[in-house]
Order: sequence, then C-alpha cells, then structure tokens
Amino acid sequence: MEIAITHQGTYWRVERLALQEIETQGGWVDTLVDCPGGQGVYTYAVPSGLVVQPGDILSVPFGPRQVGAIALRQLTTVPNHLDPQQIRPIEAVVHPGFFAPTYWQLLERVASYYQTPLIQVLRTALPPGLLAKSQRRIRLSPSQPSPDHEAHLAPAARQLLAQLRQSASGDYTWQYLRRLSSDSRHGLVQLLHQGWVESYLAPPQPPRPKQRQAVTVTAAADSEGLSPRQQEILAVLRHHGGDLWLQEALRLCGTTSTTLNRLATKGYLVIEPREVLRLAPQATLQADQPKSLTTAQQKALTAIQSLHGQAQVLLHGITGSGKTEVYLQAIAPRLAAGQSALVLVPEIGLTPQLTDRFRQRFGDQVCVYHSALAAGERYDIWRHLINPQPRVVIGTRSAVFAPLSNLGLIVLDEEHDSSFKQDQPAPCYHARTVARWRAELAQCPLVLGSATPSLDTWSLSTSPALGVTTRYLSLPERIQTRPLPPIQVVDMRQELQAGNRSIFSRQLRRALQAMKAAGNQGLLFIQRRGHSSFVSCRSCGYVFMCPYCAVSLTYHQPGAEAMATLQCHHCGYGQAQPRHCPQCQSPYLKQFGSGTQRVMGALAEQLPELRCLRFDRDTTRTKGAHRHLLRQFAQGEADVLVGTQMLTKGIDMPQVTLVGIVAADGLLYMADYWASERTYQTLIQVAGRAGRGSQPGQVILQTYTPEHPVIEAVQRQDYHRFIETEWEQRTALGYPPQGRLILLRLSSPDFSAVKHTAEHIAAALVPELGPWECLGPVPAQIPRVARRYRWQILLKAPPETPAPALTWLQDKCPAAVSLSIDVDPLTFI
Repeated sequence: MEIAITHQGTYWRVERLALQEIETQGGWVDTLVDCPGGQGVYTYAVPSGLVVQPGDILSVPFGPRQVGAIALRQLTTVPNHLDPQQIRPIEAVVHPGFFAPTYWQLLERVASYYQTPLIQVLRTALPPGLLAKSQRRIRLSPSQPSPDHEAHLAPAARQLLAQLRQSASGDYTWQYLRRLSSDSRHGLVQLLHQGWVESYLAPPQPPRPKQRQAVTVTAAADSEGLSPRQQEILAVLRHHGGDLWLQEALRLCGTTSTTLNRLATKGYLVIEPREVLRLAPQATLQADQPKSLTTAQQKALTAIQSLHGQAQVLLHGITGSGKTEVYLQAIAPRLAAGQSALVLVPEIGLTPQLTDRFRQRFGDQVCVYHSALAAGERYDIWRHLINPQPRVVIGTRSAVFAPLSNLGLIVLDEEHDSSFKQDQPAPCYHARTVARWRAELAQCPLVLGSATPSLDTWSLSTSPALGVTTRYLSLPERIQTRPLPPIQVVDMRQELQAGNRSIFSRQLRRALQAMKAAGNQGLLFIQRRGHSSFVSCRSCGYVFMCPYCAVSLTYHQPGAEAMATLQCHHCGYGQAQPRHCPQCQSPYLKQFGSGTQRVMGALAEQLPELRCLRFDRDTTRTKGAHRHLLRQFAQGEADVLVGTQMLTKGIDMPQVTLVGIVAADGLLYMADYWASERTYQTLIQVAGRAGRGSQPGQVILQTYTPEHPVIEAVQRQDYHRFIETEWEQRTALGYPPQGRLILLRLSSPDFSAVKHTAEHIAAALVPELGPWECLGPVPAQIPRVARRYRWQILLKAPPETPAPALTWLQDKCPAAVSLSIDVDPLTFI
C-alpha cells in the first residue's frame, strides 16, 4: 500500500490507496526535482483523481522529504529501466498550469543550447520561493483517546500526543516531531492507525501576498440613529468614492479605528483586508501623446507595424534619433489589439527614465521586472503578469523570462550592450538570443535597437546565410535635424609636456567653466569607480593585494573627510587604508590610476564652483537611488554628473551640452576579442548624451593614444567604416561572428586539483571535438577570485558549427572542482 493525496481546504490530506489503482487510473509523469544532491528528472505515479499537466508545480516525496518539482511530460507506460512497484506517487499539485506550453519549450531550449541543467534555468527564470520545499505536518484530530486508551499507547506515541497538545493549534511539522524520540515514527504509525492524529502536506509557501485594510461604505443614505460625528464621517467617505484604504480614511476623517469599527458593527461600513501588489511607488506623471515623426521614423514605424508572425528588425538609429518614440508607437496598436509587449534594457539604471516615458503613454499597463526587486515584489509581478491582460513589461535581461501570454512585440533597446549576457551563475545565456527564440515561439516581431549595433546583429542584416534574416531600418538623423556633437581629441602626453599634471586637460577645464557660465550641464565619464586603481609603496614597490583574489585592492575615499579604505571589486573584501607599508614600514604610499571618486575630488579642488553628483555602483546600491540621482540632476541641483558606463545607457538630458571622457585608454586594452568594438560603442554612446536639446553639444575625449584606430573612428563618428575594419580582423582570426567560441571555466580552492582536472578534461576532449579546436588549458587572466583558483579551456570552431555535447564533463570533475560551460562567451576574464 502507498499513500495518495486528496485536497481538503488549503491542505492535502494523506489517505491510503493501492498502488495498482494509481497505476491503472492515473498514469505517470516525468518531473524535474529541485533537491540538494538530487536535482534531475524523476518519474512519479499520478494518484487517482489527481490531474497533472506539463508545467504544473508539484510536491513529491524524495527520500524522507517532500520537495518541489515541475511536471515535464505525461507518460502512458513506465520507462523500461524502472520497476512499477518502486515508483512513488505525487503528493500534491501546488500550482496547476504555471507554465504555458511555449514557455516550457523556451526553458528547455535555453537548457539545451547553453548545456545547463534544466533546474538551473528554472531558478534563473522563476521568482524566489516557487520551488520551496513542502512540509509534512501532524495535527490532532477531533477524535481523541480516553485516558484508558491512552494508557495502552507506546511511550513514543504518548510523547507525540503530549507535544501536540502543548501547541495552541495542535499542529507541528513532522521534521520537528521526529526529533523527540528515536521511535517517533512507530509512535506516529500507532496514532494514525487509531485516527487520533492526522498527517497532511502543507504545500510550499511562496512569498505571501501583501494585504492592506480597506474601508467600503455599504449603507444607504438614511443614517437615522447615528451621531452627527458619525454622519459626518460617512459623508466624507461617500464624497471620496466610498472605497478607501483604512489609513487614508482615518486621515481624511480625522478619526480613529475604534469609531470606524463601530460604524462597521452597525452595518454602515465593511472593513476587510485587501491584497496589494508590492510594486514600486510610481511618480505622478502627466499623460503623453504620440509625437510627430520624422520621415525616417515614420518609415521605420510603418515597416515594423507591417510585420506579422516571426520577424527580426535592426533599428539602427544614431544617438538622439528618436528610437524610443518608434518603440512607443509600434507597441500602441498591439496593446489595443489585446497583445502584450516586452521591452528589455541593459541596466537597472536605465529603467527609470524609460519607464516614466512608457507610463506617460500607457499608464498602469506598464510593469517593471528585474532581479534587483525584492522577492515579494518579483513574486507579485509574476502573479500579475500571468493574468491574460495586455501589458508592457520593461526589465533587464532576466525579464526575457517574464510569463507574458499573447506576446505581440519584443524590443531589445541598446542591443549591443554586454549586460545582456550572463557570465555566472549558469545558464550563461544572452538575452538577445533568448529573445529571438521567444519571438519565434510567440510568432511575433523582435526589434533590436542601437546607435552602435553589435557586429553579430549587423552581420545578420547583411549576410542572411549566417542564420536569422534581419531587416535593416535606419534613423540617420537626430530629431529636428540637430547635429551630432563634434568630438575633440586631446593628447594627454602634450598636456604633461606643457606642465599640466591634472587629470583634466586645459581644454576640458575651460569647457567646464564655459558650461557653468552659460547655465548648462555636463557629464564626465571614466571607466572605473572608486578613487584609484591601486596603492603602492614608493619605497619598496609593495602593492596592496586582495588576500582572496589575485588582484590589487582599489583605493576608495568618497570625500575629503571620509575614511580611506581599500576594497576588492571581485569578492567584496575591504580594509582600512594603513598609514605605513606592511612590508618596509615606509609612510610613503601613493595611489595610482583614476576612478569616479578621484574625479569628484579633483573637481572640488580645481573647480569648486561646480556642483557635482556621482553616478556609479557605489552611489546607486539602495533602492530607488538611480531615479533619485537622475531626478536631482534633471532638476538642476548639480552642474556635472560624474559616472561610469552607467552614463552611456540611454540617459536623455536635453540640458547636457558637454561630455568629457576623462580617460579613454582604459577601455582599449581589455584582453577580449571584441575590446575594440566595445570601446567604440561605449565612447560613441557617451558622446551621444551631449547636444540633445536646443543647444549644440561638444565632446572632449582625453587619451594618451590619439593615433589608435578606434579613437580615430570615434572622432569621425563613422560606424560603417569602423565595422568594415573590425569585420576584416574577425574574419582573419576566426572570432565571432566569423567563428564560434565555447569557454570552459574551472575553479577550486585547491590549485593542484583544478590544474589536474583542467588538463584531464582537455585530454579527454580533443578526440571528441571534430572541427572544434581546443585552446588550453591555461590559468584565467585573474587566476584567483574569492579564494578559488581558476583555469580555462577555450573551444573554437568555424561559424554555424554545431556545439559538441559537453555536459558529460561534469562527471570528470571531483567534488572540489566546479565547471561552468559558457557558450558564446563575451569575456575571458
């Protein structure tokens, strides 16, 4: 005999059921189990009367526990390698129909292409809490034993009864009760047999919906028998619609909860809890109307609106050309037709401005979803989106998994940005690739927008043989034919020869002063946050290093009076800045390199009349910080905004007339095959923040290598010429998109273990690779991070070569060594 589950209220009651009955009436189902040490696909029997469909969230027995699982597929026969007598039944259906069929296909495709266990994909796609463990619980039944019957119980059974009676609810988890005695299981069997306790399964508890007290007026106008004050309260509530939140009602009426409760007792009001979605507070925005389009915008919009079914479009619009307005007007008819739209952006910092524009146009139909939301917020938004109503979801890469039904359009804004690629943890997916698959499954268009398209996307628009055919649409001019800002390149070597040791060239300093005098604003861009890249002893050359990573510590000093610290940007380690060298005790310590904090300090020292704000990861850690800083700047509370690459991602400030690129060289020499492409994109994007209003803009780019081809291309602002040169280099070297790459990353706290495993895997791979070339193994560029030593193996092949199966390599790794498979990597660091 086995146990089956029937639904009673909010619980699942355990009852006896013959295994043969389960087999003949319910069938079987393959499930994906989420359990430490047992992640994988397992087959379970479906109890009679329980309906299970693919995509349901289940609770299943796994050893002595109940765990979360996902129903994958129904089976009519038992797999050959399984004994039907050993198959256990499903305990409960926790959430029926959670996944739509096409959504499940998307997750399986992600798992297959990126060679990642499906459970890892689910953890990336789902909000926290949906696959939490179920709990088996024991409670007292209404029928209780008489003292005579209780005296004949085994000691373990009497102990369980005594413990349950001590609880006000007469209810405990079995996990707790089983610890009372080594014989608790036998005692429970005796109590269950007598019917004096009940065993039931409490389904996994996801984050609970948030509730808030609401007040509703229910009585007619006749208020005979009420005091004048009570009549006044009812009149105020009716005047405000008769349905308010309790706190708002108390404030408007100037009364207390006791008074309102008396009115509720008399039947004039209903006070009840009501669910509130945990959505971010929304600013009051003035409604927006569609704007007149330029000829190029109208042509692009007409082309997008004419698309039906699966299609891919590259919207190549220079900075300030009005791509967002095209998105808005392309989405509007699809919302009107009852379809939803998904808009992906590369950074959380980009969502406030974009979200405000969309809410001005579409109001409450707009939702924001990203991984930085609290667990409860993500859970609420998921439940909000499951409802088949037309929505616009704006989010970062994880929003590509938002459970929207009836998708009508997907937009990837700034599609070139590397933030769309996840490096860790697995799956190492690219949101652009997943969005393409989702558009295919939903049979809807995908719009890829950028002023500096990625070479991958550009190649698809010019060489359809490489894969998906992409239609090319161009916005070659700014709105109102405003000119692109000219880019002035300053050779910092000449500044040094002229005696200028400041991080600001004379040209940039004069431009900042002129900007202030004219009442305008400016942006200063630098690659790194913090104050200085590293600290070194000038006496012995000692460099302060992270004790857990093979990198130097970054010097941080947020202000002149703030305490100086040394921090690791890889593992988070930090320490106070010592006054003496720990190696030679010399007091002569010097900071090298520049970051946002050093730029702020130099501005305060050399241009004290400028009001400055800093916009980097350190200043935007708290919730709402992005919006707050951008609002401050937009309202004129600062003259200069100093920031990192966050400044390059879609910030639209019409009052910005000056952009200063403090140090362009830091981007040029990254050890990645696409360093030149990334540098060009970053510099063109940040330059494009200037001159977007009625006044012309200017850009001053400081560099020690003005003759570098990328710097020259940036100064000309000639994307097509740059991309032709870059294409030739990629073709010659066989790098994407003229080749394929897969990066195997191995790490371990044991250097010898990871080195030996990497060499063993490489030797096993070579005979299996076919057209793929194996490069390595070698230590990673940063060979140690967070106490773990890191090695890499790079696989390289011609374009369109199918990826070899690599998941079997996990079996060759000892427990102390972890392996991640990064298909189509962007960085080798």
